[in-house]
Amino acid sequence: MLTRQEREALESRVLAPYAMKSNNTKGRKYPENENEYRTVYQRDRDRIIHSTAFRRLEYKTQVFVNHEADYYRTRLTHSIEVAQIARTMARALKLNEDLTEAIALAHDIGHTPFGHSGEEALHNIMIDKGGFEHNRQGLRVVDYLENNYFTFPGLNLTYEVREGIIKHKTSYDNPQKSEGEFSDNENPTLEARIVNLADEIAYNNHDLDDGLKGGFITIEQLYGNVGMFKEYWDYLKNKYSGYSDELLLKKLIRNLIGMQISDVIKQTDKNIEAMGISSFDDIKKQNGIVSFSNEMEEKHKELKRFLYKNLYKHYKVVKMSNRAKRFVKAIFKAYLEDINQLPDQFKNKIEKDGIERAICDYIAGMTDRYAQDEYARLFLPYTKM
Repeated sequence: MLTRQEREALESRVLAPYAMKSNNTKGRKYPENENEYRTVYQRDRDRIIHSTAFRRLEYKTQVFVNHEADYYRTRLTHSIEVAQIARTMARALKLNEDLTEAIALAHDIGHTPFGHSGEEALHNIMIDKGGFEHNRQGLRVVDYLENNYFTFPGLNLTYEVREGIIKHKTSYDNPQKSEGEFSDNENPTLEARIVNLADEIAYNNHDLDDGLKGGFITIEQLYGNVGMFKEYWDYLKNKYSGYSDELLLKKLIRNLIGMQISDVIKQTDKNIEAMGISSFDDIKKQNGIVSFSNEMEEKHKELKRFLYKNLYKHYKVVKMSNRAKRFVKAIFKAYLEDINQLPDQFKNKIEKDGIERAICDYIAGMTDRYAQDEYARLFLPYTKM
C-alpha cells in the first residue's frame, strides 16, 4: 500500500529539484482535507476527467466539424494524445507526471464548438464585453461554471493546474495578458511548458493524419514540400517495400511524433544544464527552457506552414469554418432577442454576469452536434424541440 505521504516522499527523492512537487503546491482557493492515497494533482486530474466540460470534448472538433466523418480527431481524443506525449516527456525529464497530465487534459476545456472558428465568432461578438479567449474560458469553467460540489463553485483545482490552463501557449494559442493572481512576470511550471509543446506536436501530426485520411492533402504534396516527410517516406518505402501506403503512413506519423518528442527531451535537458537550472525558483525566472533544437524547430515550422496553406485554408475547410461562424452568430442573436430561450441555469446568471456573458458561457459549452441541433430548433420549421 502506498499512501499520499509516501508518494510525496517518493517525489522528493525521484523528481528533479526544479520539478513541481505535490506537497509544495500553492494550494486551492477553498481549503479541503487531503486525500489518503492521492496527491493534489492526482485529485485535480480525476476532477477534470469527471467534469461535464471534459466529457463534452468528445463532440467538439479541431479542424473538421463533428458530423463530417467519425474518424477525425475531436478535442477529447486530442487531449488524451497531448497527455500521453506530455507524460512521456515529463517522465524522461524527471518532472511531475500527475501535474503534467492534469494540465494536458484540461488545456482545451474552454474551447467552443467548431474549434477556432467558434472561438473567433464569439470573440467578435463579445469584443466590447471583454472578448472571448479559450484559456480564460477554461479557467472560468474550472473555477465557476462546473457545478459538482456542495461547498464551492467549480472544481477547486490547485494553483499550478489553473496557472497551466490560463498560460497555455502555442503558435495558435496566444493567451491574453494575465491579471490578478497569475502574473505575467512569472513563468509557469516546466510541467505546463511541456504541455505547450506536446500540444503542438499532437495537433500538427494528427491534423496531418486527418488531412490525408480525408483527402484534403496528398502524399505527393507533402513529399514535394515537407522535408521531414520526404526523409521518412523514402526511408520507409525502402525498408518496408511491399506494404500498403496506408500502413506506411501510420508508421510515418508515429515516427514523426517520436522523433519530435525525443528532440524536445534532449534539447530541454541541454537547456537546463546550459542555463544552470538547479531549483524551482530558477525555472520561474527563465524563458526558453523547454524547446525543440534549432534544426527540429525549422522542420516543425515547415510542416506548420504546409498545413496552414494546404489544409487549414483548403476551400472545404474554409466553407465549414464560415458556416460554423454563421451558426454561432445566429444562435447568439436569437438568445439576445429573447433571453427566455436560455436554460434557467444560465438565465439565472444574467444578473451577476450580464446577458452577453451568460449567453456566451452557454454557447461556449455546446458541442458541435448540439449547436447544429440548436440552430435547427431556432430557425428551421418542423424541427422537434
